[in-house]
Amino acid sequence: MNRLLAFVLSLLLAGAAAAQMPQPPEVAARSYLLIDLASQQVLAERDADAQADPASLTKLMTAYLVFGAIRDKKLSLEQTLPVSQRAWAERKGGGSLMFVDTTMTPTVDELLKGMIVQSGNDASVVLAEAVGGSLDAFVAMMNKQAQAWGLKNTQFRNVTGLTEAGHYSSARDIATIAARIIGDFPDFYAFYSIRQYTYNKIKQDNRNLLLGRDPTVDGMKTGYTDTAGYCLVASAVRDMPNGKRRLLSVVMGTASREARAAESQKLLNWGFAAWDAVRLFEKDQAVATVPVWKGTAPQLRLGIAGALYVTVPKGEGDKLKTRIERTDPLVAPVAQGQRLGTVTVSTAGGSVVRSVPLVALEAVPLAGLLRRTWDAFRLWIQ
Repeated sequence: MNRLLAFVLSLLLAGAAAAQMPQPPEVAARSYLLIDLASQQVLAERDADAQADPASLTKLMTAYLVFGAIRDKKLSLEQTLPVSQRAWAERKGGGSLMFVDTTMTPTVDELLKGMIVQSGNDASVVLAEAVGGSLDAFVAMMNKQAQAWGLKNTQFRNVTGLTEAGHYSSARDIATIAARIIGDFPDFYAFYSIRQYTYNKIKQDNRNLLLGRDPTVDGMKTGYTDTAGYCLVASAVRDMPNGKRRLLSVVMGTASREARAAESQKLLNWGFAAWDAVRLFEKDQAVATVPVWKGTAPQLRLGIAGALYVTVPKGEGDKLKTRIERTDPLVAPVAQGQRLGTVTVSTAGGSVVRSVPLVALEAVPLAGLLRRTWDAFRLWIQ
């Protein structure tokens, strides 16, 4: 009977904790994910790890590698590039185009706008050939980068996103690529907010309808094939009572251009309305000061590697509980940045919101023989 009562009580407590979490809206997509980029917390998801045709969301990785080449001085925005027969042949593929041909020498800046705003497959091929030397080499670079990030449900076969056997990704992996662009290349991210671009007297609108509907949406990328359905990565930054917040949504496999915009807008609005962002600790702020044995300093400040943000259900920000688990006793030598424990943040109901490493904010070298001997004796008698 006691075991039965304990079991029932555990179910009730688990239910109470779960009840505190906002329930996401119904989203008409095969898979989706919503993430708060400051806290790196997923606020809602469905089948986010399911392998799916990513369509032109593929071009996020294509762009990331091109941005990297510009950062590394291998390309410049003003540099002109030849248009190969292979790039020109994209006209026969049935996908989106910038409409370049072999008589043209567009600049990298123009090609990026053609790839990002117009979703041009031809522009993607020109850029990939310039960075990788060949399409095969560039695709290998894409897969190498995906592996480096630990993307378990992504494999690339081309640089454009046209449907091909063995070419797939997932909502979670796509969100990772998009977040890396925003974080690693904030200046280049501005390309994704351009609503219209004209090249060679051909004007095309950005297919991200939210850019014209929600002034807080400043990116990011659409995709469509018959197999993939209509897909959209959207990002919005809004001024909230606790400061600016950026949310990123990924919807894959919706029924129409309108549906992918509407479902993304629904997710973003819910994320901002149902959740609060709280900054608990600043970068390099000490979470605890602890004694150190056998070191050149008697104490050590422990903290978080960067500022610690958490995203919590609306109104729960002042009810958070923080638990610190750390190495004890702490014996020198200690390296700066060395992980020495964990900081866990929970809601009042006990639901874990976030768990992050607790690290040394400074180094403590090993002390001399006399100090080490004295501390060894003190530890022995404790």
